[in-house]
Amino acid sequence: MINLEIPRKFVPLVKQAGSMADEVFRPISRKYDLAEHEYPVELDLMSALIDGMSDSGATQGAGATGATRDAAVTEKKADDGSAKNGANLSSVLSIMETCRGDVGLTLSLPRQGLGNAAIAAVANDEQKARYAGRWAAMAITEPGAGSDSGAIRTTAVKDGDEYVLNGEKIYVTAGERAELVVVWATLDRSLGKKAIKSFVVERSNPGLKLVRLEHKLGIRASDTAAFSLQDCRVPAADLLGDPEIKTEGGFGGAMQTFDNTRPLVAAMAVGLTRASLDLATELLAKAGVEPDLDAPITTQSYAAASLIEMEADFEAAYLLALRAAWMADNGQPNSMEASMAKAKAGRTCVNVALKCVELCGATGYAETELLEKWARDAKILDIFEGTQQIQLLVVARRLLELSSTELK
Repeated sequence: MINLEIPRKFVPLVKQAGSMADEVFRPISRKYDLAEHEYPVELDLMSALIDGMSDSGATQGAGATGATRDAAVTEKKADDGSAKNGANLSSVLSIMETCRGDVGLTLSLPRQGLGNAAIAAVANDEQKARYAGRWAAMAITEPGAGSDSGAIRTTAVKDGDEYVLNGEKIYVTAGERAELVVVWATLDRSLGKKAIKSFVVERSNPGLKLVRLEHKLGIRASDTAAFSLQDCRVPAADLLGDPEIKTEGGFGGAMQTFDNTRPLVAAMAVGLTRASLDLATELLAKAGVEPDLDAPITTQSYAAASLIEMEADFEAAYLLALRAAWMADNGQPNSMEASMAKAKAGRTCVNVALKCVELCGATGYAETELLEKWARDAKILDIFEGTQQIQLLVVARRLLELSSTELK
């Protein structure tokens, strides 16, 4: 049974991540929002500290690299009924705190990219050891394949001990800065989603060509790249998971990534929601607006009532994110719960950020506060790693026990 308190062993991690948000991220947040594509050099020291904490075992995975799934946990759970608070939960808790400081800077932390989470989720032990300490981006989206990952057109053709990749990838977070790119490609287009696999490609690979960097609405501290893969040769050993096509299954190993990364994106949204609520509450208090939790909501001002309603939505998103991560730590299937968490947190984040700007009026809209920036940052959290609509479709399929062909 999940305990709703933060596990005692994670309290130091949460405090350290909170300090990073307040003392490092917030002071430079506006700087790198305005200086789009400029690398935040201040993050090198932060990344080194995170690596040190993770290596010492003090954090059980302080960032995306902690999003893993241990088969041994499932066996232990079955044998003695014990529960585990592990790396997935600690990663979610730490990311909530750092994104309370800045989402774009969190995404720019070296060696803590979504590609690292993909590797942690599905790589074998030899691959995890080989890629340890390296920064990985993740390339899924294509010009003709956004929310429907099964429509991926990038191909991977086996040629001896290598695969040859050809195609295009867009919206690759940290694509320019990362050392590795986890590329999703199909082994056989005729088989649809069943033939989708993920490959680790060296950023220096001559077949992986940077086309452009995107100019974006939000998370401007994080670079977003577009790539072209032209006869890109990748060693067969760099295919993540099982190389065999399981026609009776779904996406296979590649899709396991989402079960671990969607709670992380939910955590990002929860962190930004918390930041928006805290600042709006502070600014409104200065104007004499303070919600009374003991009084009926109908007797309070519109602003006070709105704050109370948004706090309730925040709590729901927070608890859903914790549940999805906790299930992953305990070897429980969590596809539905991961999508629930991502859907609720993403929508809540957008709604709360915009409402806080509205409630704070000219102050919320101006660059004198970070509320307007957070409103811009929020939208991506409802889009990447699967849009709001895709998450709700996944949840509906799980609840109704229907396949993707039965419910589209």
